Amino acid sequence: MDTPAKEIVLSGIRATGNLHLGNYYGALRKFVSIQNDYDCNFFIADLHALTTAPDPQSLHANVRNVLAEYLAAGIDPEKATIFIQSDIPEISEMYLLLNMHVGVGELMRTASFKDKARKALGLTAPTSAQDDSDEAFERQIIGAETNKRVNAGLLTYPTLMAVDILIQKATKVPVGKDQLQHLELTRRFARRFNSFYGVDFFPEPTDFDFGGAPVKVPGLDGSGKMGKSEGNCLYLIDDPKVLRKKVMRATTDEGPKEPNSPMSEPVANLFTLLELTSTPEVVKHFRDAYADCSIRYGDLKKQLAEDILAVTTPIRERVNDILADDQYLRRVVRQGAEKARARAAETLREVRQIMGLRGI
Repeated sequence: MDTPAKEIVLSGIRATGNLHLGNYYGALRKFVSIQNDYDCNFFIADLHALTTAPDPQSLHANVRNVLAEYLAAGIDPEKATIFIQSDIPEISEMYLLLNMHVGVGELMRTASFKDKARKALGLTAPTSAQDDSDEAFERQIIGAETNKRVNAGLLTYPTLMAVDILIQKATKVPVGKDQLQHLELTRRFARRFNSFYGVDFFPEPTDFDFGGAPVKVPGLDGSGKMGKSEGNCLYLIDDPKVLRKKVMRATTDEGPKEPNSPMSEPVANLFTLLELTSTPEVVKHFRDAYADCSIRYGDLKKQLAEDILAVTTPIRERVNDILADDQYLRRVVRQGAEKARARAAETLREVRQIMGLRGI
């Protein structure tokens, strides 16, 4: 009896900097936990990173760093396919072909494009639903200063993301809340292609549900989640001195004035980090201290820093070892590219056939 094919999982991360604690708890640990049971494909999205026009040297270094951090966190290249997006030229060709079935209007209406376009043009965020209408947005874009621009790659970002998924025939795609709209667009594009050509070719991917409540890792600035653009990160490669300093500077408040007072958001964020990285006994100790107003935030932060270091230090040390082994890194990406290209090339060949690009 044939062994049933494993479901195909795909996830990528932009090569825009080092990975942080939010990436680790929100994604990497989960990826490691599923790599035995699924056909896992994890890639470094260097083409997506081009939408922000990065310095070429920095982009190359970021690709190496993210690759090393993937491996150091426990993703096994013998179990999962790890590859660099630009190593798969079939992605770029299919990006062009799929764009022939994508409307400019639906791309301009995506929330992420509006946000990033306004940021690129130095425009203020809308203050009302009327100001955020499609017509108002188009007027802002057209009326923007001529020395600023929104590149076409930013507009067609959802198409490229869809191609990443569809070219591998992935059915499970772990995405954050801010990417759900892009995943729904991928499903729409797949349906549209299948309907237009009268084929049942592309599967419609769904969000990967790992089970349980999603992990939201807060930043150190008192609000929101940990993110590179927010500048509130604890990076997996932060050395002990840097990490301790960041944690000690984390936003707090004046402390509870009455027993069992509700926590402010900054303090609740620190306890969230504590629950992720510390033992239940440590968490209980500080929760009890908060409840009876005896808590000292300095002691909490010192304990939190040491517990985070217990998680990140082994990863940081493995990252340094991996980055020093160029031969191993080249072998991993070569092996990953071969596996990813095999499926991508077959998908692209069939897409060309379906679209009538068959030659003479």
